[in-house]
Amino acid sequence: MPDLLLSASAPDAGIAIVAAITTDLVAEIRARHDLSPLATAATGRLTTAAALFGSALKGSERVTLQIVGDGPIGGISADAWLLDNDILGVRGYARNPHVDLPLSERGKFDVAGAVGSGSLQVTKSYDVGRPYNSVVPLYTGEIAEDVASYLVNSEQIPSVVALGVLANPDGVAAAGGVLAQVLPGADDRAVARLEAQALAMPPVTQLISAGADAKAILEALAGGFDLRALRSVELRFACSCTREKVETALLGMGVDELRQLAAERPQTEATCEFCRKIYAFTSDEIYRLAEGIA
Repeated sequence: MPDLLLSASAPDAGIAIVAAITTDLVAEIRARHDLSPLATAATGRLTTAAALFGSALKGSERVTLQIVGDGPIGGISADAWLLDNDILGVRGYARNPHVDLPLSERGKFDVAGAVGSGSLQVTKSYDVGRPYNSVVPLYTGEIAEDVASYLVNSEQIPSVVALGVLANPDGVAAAGGVLAQVLPGADDRAVARLEAQALAMPPVTQLISAGADAKAILEALAGGFDLRALRSVELRFACSCTREKVETALLGMGVDELRQLAAERPQTEATCEFCRKIYAFTSDEIYRLAEGIA
């Protein structure tokens, strides 16, 4: 099934829900970065969370999620932005793509062990005005719980978050997630009902592996709530890197370092952390950059 994000609301209950299938997206990130199964699970969860956050984006807005921890994965980053009204571009990477740890006591990927202690940073960039940035301590390191903790503590929005990635050495079998948020004025009984439904709902990857689409995942969490569909958006791996942005980064090195780089290397290569695209510059091009700011 194609990667898709579907958002809906239950107005009578005061609840908004968004679900996403991200199997192809996570598989492409795994392939581009040669991720280990554990790194695939961790990066896929955060990337799926970025996609879920992206359901609220408009125009040229962007949302970025970053986990900085003291675990062996070294950190994870993911962001999302609209390519057009019906397509959401998403990307993600892990600093240590080959991290590997024994399975947890429950026989699951030890994502918390890979992440360690640290923080979750969420940055929202808008069409007008300065970006909004918030940093909260990691709650469990399992990512879904950390995202829910961020929403409660930073945005004061009680939420239910479920993220899942079923990965193996051969690839990604299933990936996706669902996010339910309690809106102001929500009925207390409806909130309790949502919490009970979240506890009873099968794991997201189990649902996807059994053939569930984004709508079925929405309904699995919503239970008997009367849902009204709001928006359907295609999810697609994308990267916003350009040669011009790499040149800007090189200029930040300063004149002396650029001249030294041009003198020592016949060619300088810069690789995008997100898509792994390589940008090559000859020594003459590096020298011209230096002269442009001299």
